[in-house]
Amino acid sequence: MIQSFKMALKSIAGNKFRAFLTMLGIIIGVMALVILVSLVSGATGSVTDSISSLGNNLLSVTISDDKGAPVKLQTLNEWMEKDGIGLIAPSGETSVTGRYEGNSSSVTVYGTTPAYETVNGLSLLLGRFIKSSDVDSHTNVAVINETAATELIGYTDCIGEEVSLDGVKFTVVGLLEDDENSLTAVFGSGSMVAYIPYTSLMRLSSEVSSDITSFSVSAETDMAAAETAMTSLLMERFDQDDDAFTVSSQDVLEDAMSSVTSVLMILLGSIAGISLIVGGIGIMNIMLVTVTERTREIGIRKAIGAGRKVILQQFLLESVVLCMFGCAIGVFLSWAVLRILSVVVSSLSMSFSLEWNVVLIAVGFCFMIGIMFGLYPANKAAKMAPIDALHYGG
Repeated sequence: MIQSFKMALKSIAGNKFRAFLTMLGIIIGVMALVILVSLVSGATGSVTDSISSLGNNLLSVTISDDKGAPVKLQTLNEWMEKDGIGLIAPSGETSVTGRYEGNSSSVTVYGTTPAYETVNGLSLLLGRFIKSSDVDSHTNVAVINETAATELIGYTDCIGEEVSLDGVKFTVVGLLEDDENSLTAVFGSGSMVAYIPYTSLMRLSSEVSSDITSFSVSAETDMAAAETAMTSLLMERFDQDDDAFTVSSQDVLEDAMSSVTSVLMILLGSIAGISLIVGGIGIMNIMLVTVTERTREIGIRKAIGAGRKVILQQFLLESVVLCMFGCAIGVFLSWAVLRILSVVVSSLSMSFSLEWNVVLIAVGFCFMIGIMFGLYPANKAAKMAPIDALHYGG
């Protein structure tokens, strides 16, 4: 075995350029497999972390049919007194034109209550968030994010400034930190956002009424208990019709992401596997050429006593060594590419690293390809009759 391995290395070294071209298909296939799967894994990890950063004690409720018993702000206040349920924050949304001293841009406005800050884990940089008195008095106050402050007003120290939202003056009372790990940032919205009292949004937009159709719920202690309690309250209010509303948690998002990722990995892995098979065909082709070129050598070795098993082992090992060298180069280049990509996208809070389980799969697959596509040429060499091989004049 050792002697056959040495001869395989000598044969490869004797024609380095041809060997490299032969390995190129394997190199590209391994790079495709490792890089694509690692990219999907890295991107998924970033999105999953963003979902987790929203908290695992958050429920999102959407009402599609209120059955003549609409949910009001007072209803939410009553539900917050129930066991197992923590804070509840409604969320109405509209898009308006924001103006400040000649600057204008589209602003996404959310109408909500004081609980929204805690429920959704918002981070205040300056000022304060919405107060209960703001909601009760329909006060025209706004809490804006850094992007809105920078692009619309021109600076972040803007507490007390007045901005116009669809022609209505709102006083800026708070500045929120732009969260790069939020779902909004991950999915590339990057929009200007303002939070105002829910009652003020009802006056600002005709699309928002006192009937609340969307709100967030935090768990008091246990997530499952909160979901059960919330579902029970909604079923009681909507005549036991579970089609009238939807209660979802962060686990649903994570499960959906996991499902999509699995399918994507299988798809990309299959495409990369095809590339490896094409590389294996190239190796079989060059091994057939090698067998033909070394026909007289095979005849001499058989004439001096080399058995069929020895010849088969020599050429099969040469095929496997070609595949494994190509695999090693492909893994190294994949590592280098992923390191470069990690530096390039570091500002997006993403990182890509070598997935060692994928590397092991690539190594095993390459080893199998080396055997599968090397077996026919090796068997052809092993079955040659010594006299015919010695008289070969090619």
